[in-house]
Amino acid sequence: MLSVLTRFFVIICVVLVAAYITLTLWGVEFAIAACIFVISIPLIYAYINLARLRRYILEDSLENMPLPSGFWEEVFFRLQRLIRNLKQRIRNIEQQHEHFIEAFQASPNGIVMLDENDQIEWCNSIAEHFFGLVFKRDVMQRINFLIRRPEFVQYLHKRAFEEPLLLERMGPDGNLSLMLQAFPFGQKRHLLLVQDVTDLQKADAMRRDFVANVSHEMRTPITVLMGFLETVQTIELPKDQQDQYFELMMAQAQRMKSLVEDLLTLANLEANTLPASTSVIKVETLMALLKNDAEALSQGKHAINFETHTPMNLLGEEREIHSAFSNLVSNAIRYTPEVGSIRVSWGVNEQGQGEFSVTDSGPGIASEHLPRLTERFYRVDRSRSRDTGGTGLGLAIVKHIANRHQGQLIIESVPGRGSTFTLRFPKERMANQ
Repeated sequence: MLSVLTRFFVIICVVLVAAYITLTLWGVEFAIAACIFVISIPLIYAYINLARLRRYILEDSLENMPLPSGFWEEVFFRLQRLIRNLKQRIRNIEQQHEHFIEAFQASPNGIVMLDENDQIEWCNSIAEHFFGLVFKRDVMQRINFLIRRPEFVQYLHKRAFEEPLLLERMGPDGNLSLMLQAFPFGQKRHLLLVQDVTDLQKADAMRRDFVANVSHEMRTPITVLMGFLETVQTIELPKDQQDQYFELMMAQAQRMKSLVEDLLTLANLEANTLPASTSVIKVETLMALLKNDAEALSQGKHAINFETHTPMNLLGEEREIHSAFSNLVSNAIRYTPEVGSIRVSWGVNEQGQGEFSVTDSGPGIASEHLPRLTERFYRVDRSRSRDTGGTGLGLAIVKHIANRHQGQLIIESVPGRGSTFTLRFPKERMANQ
């Protein structure tokens, strides 16, 4: 303030001096003219600076304006510093806002911000995918006009957001299960969080199916055993008939034992996610063991041919590999009619990958069943599977063993022409003798 007063008094003094000199020399008229001239100089200078200030403000580049001299320098300097600070704060806020938006966009869950009227203020791309929204098109639209599921509309209407809501058959293909919940924030606003629980729902369904299948598979042999035991306990039977009943009971008990063993094997494989060991497996010796087992199971009813096209061995867990190979061979024998042919081979393909394949001349499998053959307890023909003594877990075990050895199970089949099951192992799992 002192600086302003000083400048004001200086101007007044200059005006008075000029008026005194001109009054003394030329009279009153020239004195008035001199005063006006002296006063107009700072006014013109102020006008020029204000005009420059207006131009730079309109161009939004005030911080780049050259500073004038004198009193205006300090004013413009402070104004420029204020503008710079404000713009820096705005940039910081915008940067924080962009970081929040990027974080919400990176979220695997859908996020929708609703105002007090349930209008969409913002949503991320995952929410757009889940609900078929387009943010630029649907912004400030009521969400219940866009998602017309009755349970969702009722959920919004009741305002009971303590519990989540499950929406099924959602997404562009109608194959998603979504769990959503609204959380209040701000002034009557709500944040809608949406989670894709499709895999969890599938896992839960698989668990229920698994329990139901195990119960179903165990009920039949247990019922048969109980029936035979009640008969033996209550009726005097001849020795040969008792032996026949005991033999049937033993078969049912063996079936339950096989089922439990396969379940334990599958559970151990699923629990062990680490790659299998790299112990050397003598494939030639393993093929000889498989041949003996196959001939004993077939009892001469099939033409079985074992072929070894390479001397190379396999690196892996011998017990698991033997189980996988044995499952494929025994399946071929069980499902191939008598007098049919079975070919078992071990070799290396052009890419250096090891291949163990079992080809049979059985009835073949329709193409719609192929993707589901490795599911637990999945059977193409349930009644025929029980007749052959299968547990429905063999191919699931083979698939897990293949995964543990970084391999893959390939199934090819043509109805009426037979099937080929191939276990393919990466070349890193191959070893010389």
